[in-house]
Amino acid sequence: MLRPKSTIMTDVIDPLVLDLVEWVAKQPRPYAEMLDAWRTSCPRLTVWEEACDRGLVKRAPVEGGTIVVVTEPGRRFLRQHGRGIN
Repeated sequence: MLRPKSTIMTDVIDPLVLDLVEWVAKQPRPYAEMLDAWRTSCPRLTVWEEACDRGLVKRAPVEGGTIVVVTEPGRRFLRQHGRGIN
């Protein structure tokens, strides 16, 4: 029996979203650094967009630019997956 395409994509992207949220949770990241580190050439593998759409990370203005920070739902997401943060 074939699994639905959306389930397969979730299986692929969820671990990557988790890694991105954990990476940002270690310290807020400059937006440009995040884009550079998490850029993908696959239009169907949109880790950054998925994390934002789920409300796990967000952009925050700071003097001199924009940073990416983890939201409270993002912290819960990490805890639910056994990835504690300091």
